[in-house]
Amino acid sequence: MAELANCPKCDSIFLKSAFRDVCEACFKEEEKLFEKVYNFIRKKENRTATMMQVVEGTGVTEDLIVKFIKAGRLKLAQFPNLGYSCEKCGTTIRDGKLCGACATQLKSQLSTFEKEELRKRDIQERNLKATYYTKGNK
Repeated sequence: MAELANCPKCDSIFLKSAFRDVCEACFKEEEKLFEKVYNFIRKKENRTATMMQVVEGTGVTEDLIVKFIKAGRLKLAQFPNLGYSCEKCGTTIRDGKLCGACATQLKSQLSTFEKEELRKRDIQERNLKATYYTKGNK
């Protein structure tokens, strides 16, 4: 369902939907820039271009090119040197949000956290089950 929003680029009011996150005018501008990027990297001599070479060759911002990649509009399988930064460490990656090393580290931290939570739960259960006897006064 569409909702009323301000365009993040030009601040005009538009109906934001699942398909568009910018107003119609900015969307058309993005389409022109996409064509510029796509035509640049389709050329045989530019197929192995890095992200910085594409930015310099087209004048399109890296953020917008990454948006095209994440939206699936640019297929990285066809362009071996293109990629974007891992959200944690900044290493160049080709899919997902994290590089392999950061994903492994995150999984390890989650596993450690789960083990610690289980240990705390076991201690708490043992404390609830423990029975204490006291000598009564006679």
